[in-house]
Amino acid sequence: MLRGPSGHRGIIAISVLAVMLQLTSASSAAVAAPSAARSTAASPTDTVKPIQTVRWGPRMFAEGRFEHTRLAGGLVLGAAADRVGYDDPYGGSGRVAYDRGRWYSPWHSTGFGFTELIASYQAVTPIGTFIEVSVRGTTTGGRRSSWDSLGRWASHDRSFHRMSPGAQLDDYSRVAVDTLKTDAGVTFRSWQLRVTLMRRAGSAKTPAVARLAAVASRLPSTSPTSAQAVDAGRELRVPRYSQQIHEGEYPRWDGGGEAWCSPTSTSMVLAFWGRGPTPKQYAWVDDDYAQPWVDYAARYTYAWGYDGTGDWPFNTAYAARFGLDAFVTRLRSLREAERFIHAGVPLVASISFGPGQLDNAPIRSSNGHVVVITGFTAGGKVIVNDPAGANATKVRRVYRRDQFENAWSDKGGVVYVIHPASTRLPAPGHHSNW
Repeated sequence: MLRGPSGHRGIIAISVLAVMLQLTSASSAAVAAPSAARSTAASPTDTVKPIQTVRWGPRMFAEGRFEHTRLAGGLVLGAAADRVGYDDPYGGSGRVAYDRGRWYSPWHSTGFGFTELIASYQAVTPIGTFIEVSVRGTTTGGRRSSWDSLGRWASHDRSFHRMSPGAQLDDYSRVAVDTLKTDAGVTFRSWQLRVTLMRRAGSAKTPAVARLAAVASRLPSTSPTSAQAVDAGRELRVPRYSQQIHEGEYPRWDGGGEAWCSPTSTSMVLAFWGRGPTPKQYAWVDDDYAQPWVDYAARYTYAWGYDGTGDWPFNTAYAARFGLDAFVTRLRSLREAERFIHAGVPLVASISFGPGQLDNAPIRSSNGHVVVITGFTAGGKVIVNDPAGANATKVRRVYRRDQFENAWSDKGGVVYVIHPASTRLPAPGHHSNW
C-alpha cells in the first residue's frame, strides 16, 4: 500500500463524547511504572532522534485561545460562531453556509530544530459537522510560516468528504498527506496548532474535540539497530486479518488488496481490544465479502485528495470512535516498541522497503506499508501481523530485527498507539514521545 474478527461478535461501537472524556481523564494521568524485569538502559537511538509529543485533553484546552468556541467537557462551538461559506471540492454542491469557530494552541518550543510534525485528534462529529487541524511554525531564524492544513475530518461521509488538502507550497514547509515537512535547509523551533470546528448553518449540532496530539521530530538519515531488551520474548494474541482477501472491493475507497493495509491493521488492533463496528453498522457491505468490518474501516478512513486509506491520523481518529484512546507518534527504536508489547499494547507501524530488504515478507517491496507489531522472539526478532499475507494463516510473520528496524525507521518510526484507558501505557521515563 502506498501509505497508502476472530471473536468479533456484535461488538458494540462507542462513539459518544462522554466515553472519550473518560478515556482522556484516565490516560492523561501518570502512566504505569516500568516492570522491574525490564532493562531500562538507553539504546543508542535514544540520543540521536529528537522526538517530542504534546497531548491535550479537556483541561489542557483551557491553556489555548478560544475564538467562537468554548469548553463543554471537550472543545465545542460557541453560541455566536462566524458565518462562512464552504465549498466541498469533491461534493459538487457549491458554496454552503457553515458556522465556524476556532481554537489556537499556545506556541510550543521543542528545544530542538524539527523538520516534521504530525497531528492527531479524537472527536465526535455529528452529520453536518466536521473539523480541520492546521499548523504553523517559527523557523530557527525567527520567521513565522503560514498556516498549513493537515486534514479535514469527520466520522461520517454524508454530504462531506474527509480530505488531505495537498502540499500547500507557499513558504517554509509543505504537507505530505498528513505530515508537515519543512523545506530543504529549513528547521522550525516552535509550532502552533489551530483547530477549526464547522457545522451547517442553522444547526444546533456541534463537533466536539476530546483530545489533540502533535509529534514533532528531526530524524537522522540512518539509525543503528537497537539491542533487544533483557526480557524480550512476548507475543500478544492479536487477531489476524488479510487485506488481500478484499482485492477489488469498493473501488471508490481504493479497491481493497494492497491499498487497505492501514484499515486492516487498525481493525486487527480494534478486535484485539474487543471493539469495532456492529453488524448493523456494516450491514451495507456486500454479503459476499468476508470480514466486512475491514470494508467499513476502509470507507471511514478514506481520504479524498490523497485518495487512499493510509492517512495516519484518520486511522487513529477512526479507532477512537470505539471508546479507545488513539494517537500517532514516533518511537526512537524497537527498544521502545518492546516496552509497549510488555505493557500488553500492540502497535500499528508504518514501514517501507525495497527488494531483498525484508526477508520473509509476503510482498516484494513497498514504499508505504502498515503492519501490526504483536511481539518479539526471545532472540529479539520482530513478530508482526502483516496484512499483506494472502490469508489469515499467512499473516503472522517473524522479521529480522535489523531489517525491520531499517524498514520502520525509513518512515521515521511512526506508530498508531491504540488502547483502552484501563490498559496503561509504559512509563515514558526521560522520553517525551508518548
